[in-house]
Amino acid sequence: MSLNYAGGFAETVTELADYEKAGLDIVFVPEAYSYDAVSQLGYVAARTERLQLASGIMQLYTRTPTLIAMTAAGLDYVSDGRFNLGIGVSGPQVIEGWHGVPYDAPIGRTRETIEICRAVWRRERLVHDGKHYQIPLPAGQGTGLGKALKLINHPVRDRIPIILAAVGPKNTAMAAELAEGWQPIFYYPERAADIWGTALAAGTAMRDPSLPALDVIAQATLAIGDDVADLVELGRPVLALYVGGMGARGQNFYTKLASDYGYPDEAIAIQDAYLDGRKDEAAALVPRSLLEGISLIGSRSQVADKLAAYKESGVTTLNVQPLASTHEDRLRLIEQIKEMAA
Repeated sequence: MSLNYAGGFAETVTELADYEKAGLDIVFVPEAYSYDAVSQLGYVAARTERLQLASGIMQLYTRTPTLIAMTAAGLDYVSDGRFNLGIGVSGPQVIEGWHGVPYDAPIGRTRETIEICRAVWRRERLVHDGKHYQIPLPAGQGTGLGKALKLINHPVRDRIPIILAAVGPKNTAMAAELAEGWQPIFYYPERAADIWGTALAAGTAMRDPSLPALDVIAQATLAIGDDVADLVELGRPVLALYVGGMGARGQNFYTKLASDYGYPDEAIAIQDAYLDGRKDEAAALVPRSLLEGISLIGSRSQVADKLAAYKESGVTTLNVQPLASTHEDRLRLIEQIKEMAA
């Protein structure tokens, strides 16, 4: 599951030992434009023993590729080999608006970052002559004093798993080609093949056989019971934010995703309302069927059917958000979905 970057972090971390016992395998720490993920991951590493840890996600443009590699190696060290490097390019609204960095060449920068990270973890003397990154800086740039170096420490692992967050076809194909894991957003299992099937097949065809099978990580809100159906409504503000506000007209990945899922008119209406400041109206315009399609909410039999759809679509890891008012009930949800997925 993911930890909430908007509050409750420390309280949830104190409960993670219980979640571990209930069957939780991996915890993701997001970043967005909140606290950085790295400091919090170090805290989680110190407070847990078995849980896998992942950045969910660390944004590429905010750090040099070498620093990303160093940070991943450091987190893998303090967690005794439990860290997974979740990376992604975010979007121009955050990268340019919050970090003041041009949002250019996301595909090329991602590919080179992965290459550089793996070279660092292998403790190679780092020499990279790419289109977007040149290490060391070539002659005529900087002072001319840069020299090829290698990581001082011996990493716990020379191949830290990389999870690539992607929704576009080129980035998704690259995840299937290069990464250990792929994490889309707002995953609708019954319609996923229409959106990503071609890209995944193209990337898989170029995949290094030494890599394990791609870990497909889908996010879903989770509630099980005969009276929980309306909990899907809690997802309205989040979907409205992404479909409506995470980008501009004509350049919003999530507006396009909602449209590709079969809601083109609704997607534009949500975006228009959100960008005009009518956020409540935008949330009300989110189709109930879309909320249901990307959730694991319903009776036990309904959730079992939905879980089967996730498996059928190729999902291998569920990143769930258990919806319950007490810690005990959230633990029970983790236990139930773990049992049902076995």
